[in-house]
Amino acid sequence: MEEALCHIELTDEGGEYLAKVQTDLGGLREYRHADLEEVLRQVVIDLQEEFEAASTK
Repeated sequence: MEEALCHIELTDEGGEYLAKVQTDLGGLREYRHADLEEVLRQVVIDLQEEFEAASTK
């Protein structure tokens, strides 16, 4: 059975990228940056920390 761990929405806001991330543990949060790679890096780091912390509980 498949279970979604998070929902990620990426949009181009005209010169700035916006990532909206929602998880059961961390709720909804947003990341903004002019560089898409930086937005993705922030999302990946945050999700790694969140899921690593949850797996140690």
